[in-house]
Amino acid sequence: MFIKLENDLEILKMDIKSKIDSNEKKIEELLNLKKKSFLNFVRVYQVIQDDLEKSFSQLSHLNSVNNSEKTQEIYADVLPIITEYSSKLSQNEKIYKVFKQLKMHEKDINNEQKKVLDDMIEEFELSGVGLKNRKKKAIQKINLELSELSNQFSQNLIDSTNAFEMIVDKKDGEIKYRFTLQMPSYICYITYGQNRELREKMYKAYSSRAPKNSKIIDKILDLKLKLAKLLGFKNYAELSIKTKMANSTDEVINFLTSLAQKAKKQAKVDLQEIKDLAKKEDNIKNLQSFDVAYYSEKLRVKKYDIDEEVYRKYFEKNSVVTGLFSFLKKQFGMEFKEVKIKLWDKKAKAYDLIENSKVVARLYLDLEARKSKRGGAWMHNLESHSLGEKNEQKLASTFVVCNFPPSNKKSPSLLRHNDVVTLFHEMGHAIHHLFSKTNESFVSGVNGVQWDAVEFPSQFLENFAYEKEVLKIFAKDYKTKKPISDKLIKRLKKAKNFQSSLMMVRQLEFSLFDFKLHLKLYQKKQVQKLLDEVRKEINVLTPPKYNQFQNGFAHIFAGGYSAGYYSYKWAEVLSADAFIELKENGIFNKKLTKKYKKEILEKGGSQTMDKLFYNFLGRKYRLNSLLKLNGINLM
Repeated sequence: MFIKLENDLEILKMDIKSKIDSNEKKIEELLNLKKKSFLNFVRVYQVIQDDLEKSFSQLSHLNSVNNSEKTQEIYADVLPIITEYSSKLSQNEKIYKVFKQLKMHEKDINNEQKKVLDDMIEEFELSGVGLKNRKKKAIQKINLELSELSNQFSQNLIDSTNAFEMIVDKKDGEIKYRFTLQMPSYICYITYGQNRELREKMYKAYSSRAPKNSKIIDKILDLKLKLAKLLGFKNYAELSIKTKMANSTDEVINFLTSLAQKAKKQAKVDLQEIKDLAKKEDNIKNLQSFDVAYYSEKLRVKKYDIDEEVYRKYFEKNSVVTGLFSFLKKQFGMEFKEVKIKLWDKKAKAYDLIENSKVVARLYLDLEARKSKRGGAWMHNLESHSLGEKNEQKLASTFVVCNFPPSNKKSPSLLRHNDVVTLFHEMGHAIHHLFSKTNESFVSGVNGVQWDAVEFPSQFLENFAYEKEVLKIFAKDYKTKKPISDKLIKRLKKAKNFQSSLMMVRQLEFSLFDFKLHLKLYQKKQVQKLLDEVRKEINVLTPPKYNQFQNGFAHIFAGGYSAGYYSYKWAEVLSADAFIELKENGIFNKKLTKKYKKEILEKGGSQTMDKLFYNFLGRKYRLNSLLKLNGINLM
């Protein structure tokens, strides 16, 4: 059964505090058991931790999608309590010893259960379980400070984003348009706004958001280095990769720089095309970062006769969602059926996942932008498929959140094709979690998956958003219902890798900056200096000095990607290789699709991804597949 989504913040707060008290008592009972086994100790431990996480996830979700002074207050009140509980628990030597003993002596545990024990033992060790009390308390204090700083970073970004607006008047002074830094609005002006001064105004506001976060960054970096050293690592990057597929910091640096060297040559050529067009059309002799999207779009229209606005009428949000569900049913035999229940916003929807006429999971979608909502797109798991304390089956559920153009009474939400790709990406995460057949929650779905592999299923699915057989399912003119033409699909597909090298060096810039930032301590101006150095090495266009990208880099300062942003590219190697294999055999190839569902999606984190990938294709992944899929010359 699914949990009831609770919207009363005070009730959620009380529930979390109550569960923490209850869990602490239950753990004492477990430790006092005379004969301990995986089922009577570890299984129960997972269940009580899950129950607490469900309540906290609801609160965290509401703070992200319906942000208000009240959600901020309640979240800020609960955060230190749950962080302190988690820190103390992860350093409990008695629990750690039970896990170790069970791993050594219990004979009847299966592979899933063994993976749970391995993961938990490593997690305890990386939390400082074997350290002296003084160091344990220091780690607890650091974890508490880091959680509060991350929350503050995120809130500063929301506040700064909401504080800006740009009004564009008609000549007679009548207000015509209002632009904000919310992603749909920002993208619209930076891509189509003809006034160069106003483009720069938007760009400057966006790239210099949340200046208060510079001091938070210094504190976070200092604390993370201290944390790493307390745990016996030279730096936080070493600590970060301990639970990832990468074997060393050098391997990550070499991976990123190798890709950059291969992409940069083509990126220079792609940038020159934009410069040439800007000079030819508007006599722009010194192309700037705020010009790139505008002239890129013009160039794209010129080269491929593609205008994003022409495509939007074919990608009405509800039609895209319905079509995506139809594709997933055809591909995997799984059906999504809407459930009419009251949620946190009238535009949010719930869907049951049906397999063989049975409800096996639930999906919650919240896709349109609004002022009270954190920017970006994400999936967050709420419940995991597993067996409970009495071997009863528990069903998975997850949130998918995006920030697409809002609909109103006069017009629907019409998406750019990039938005369609984003939805496919987040649904890739969702089905990875919802399709799980794993019985132990700690390795079910996205749980227990190595961080540099977790993007694999999401990136794999987004590739289908370019395929004719998939687009024909749902891409219809929202007024006439006429399907998108083969000609338009051909143009879209032809333009898929337009400036892919520029996109790649941009992502590699972020990845290398993040990873190097965590190799030693950088403070104040050193942070910007490092970013400038990485840009010089990796990128092909230097942004204006006022660009303070790091202050908005929420992935690493308010998310889980510290010294791990490279994971996107690492996982993209897996996804590109898998997609090329499938495409060469037909995208609806039943044999390969069934194997992908069984070996990758259903297994979750029950084995390491290199083993699962090998089980899927019978070979190791190939680096060049990423370059090939992105149309980057391998010479």
